[in-house]
Amino acid sequence: MVVNGKEHALTEEASSISKLIASLGLDPRTVAVELNGAIAPRIKWDDTIVASDDRLEIIRFVGGG
Repeated sequence: MVVNGKEHALTEEASSISKLIASLGLDPRTVAVELNGAIAPRIKWDDTIVASDDRLEIIRFVGGG
């Protein structure tokens, strides 16, 4: 699969969007995920299985002032 423009190995630890986010060490409360050109609703991350030909963009929100 491709994550943020880079090849990423598909593993058991990254089989769903939720597991992928965890395997990357990201806080799920601070990211949005686009899967194959469409926003992936957070409520479906646990059930959305990623495939080797998927393209994901993960956007992190950063606070500041």
